[in-house]
Amino acid sequence: MAVTVKDIKALMERTGVGMMDCKRALVETDGDAEKAIEILREKGLATQAKKSGRAAAEGLVVAAVKDNVGVLVEVNSETDFAANTDDFKAFVNAVANTIIEQNPADVEALKACKIAGGDKTVDETLTELAGMKIRENIVIRRFVRLEGKLASYVHNGGSIGVLVKLDTELAADAVAQIGKDVAMQSAALNPAYLDRTQVPAEVIENEKKIMLAQMAEDPKMASKPEKVKEGIVSGKINKYYKENCLLEQAFVKDDKKSVQQYVDAEAKALGGSIVVADVVRFERGEGIEKKEENFADEIASMVKG
Repeated sequence: MAVTVKDIKALMERTGVGMMDCKRALVETDGDAEKAIEILREKGLATQAKKSGRAAAEGLVVAAVKDNVGVLVEVNSETDFAANTDDFKAFVNAVANTIIEQNPADVEALKACKIAGGDKTVDETLTELAGMKIRENIVIRRFVRLEGKLASYVHNGGSIGVLVKLDTELAADAVAQIGKDVAMQSAALNPAYLDRTQVPAEVIENEKKIMLAQMAEDPKMASKPEKVKEGIVSGKINKYYKENCLLEQAFVKDDKKSVQQYVDAEAKALGGSIVVADVVRFERGEGIEKKEENFADEIASMVKG
């Protein structure tokens, strides 16, 4: 019996398993969907499908830099227990190396890549890990790949990762600590923007609107001349920049200077110049809604199943 695209799609919808695995199972069973499901379950693939609706908000953020190429990647699991296993850590590191070596366009392209150090694709390796070893939903959520003179920092074993790109004529090893300091600053204070040029005009206008409304509610401020109010608003906006823009923040290792002043001073000492060109920060699970479940109810449902 010939296996059709419609058959494959139907099996994918029933199991949540990838296209090629569904196709192979249907070919092996001569198109019998029920037997194909049994094969997928025996291989551990359907286990992953059953769990695919569960929130994966734990996991690891990994940063890796090799020569002039760096990557920041987040891979999520359902529990921190799974994320701390050697198998999971090895998988995430292999994914990072794959991104460095093959430069995929996005997560879907990454999944189709042959995984670094292995003979299977990233997606096949993930499915095998999730279904036969970890037995949890695993999701490659996002990654960024940069080229140039790079530095990275990973906080608390993978809860936060930062990748920093520096534009400079100075040697990479000479500026490595400077880049790491900038990365640590970003990890610690989580600034919304690199510098004030990145702050959208509408954000500043909204801040001004709020400040003026607050002054209008204060009898002492409401009676002040408009020019005075404008000066106060200008001062508050500058404070906003210093709190929300990385390069204008007080440097955590020496709060008497800004991050920009620190970078400039270090560059001068090295006899060159340094521009912080890009900073990317991933925090594990940010924006993912964690589903709270009753553990006893979950075990009961598994027993019934």
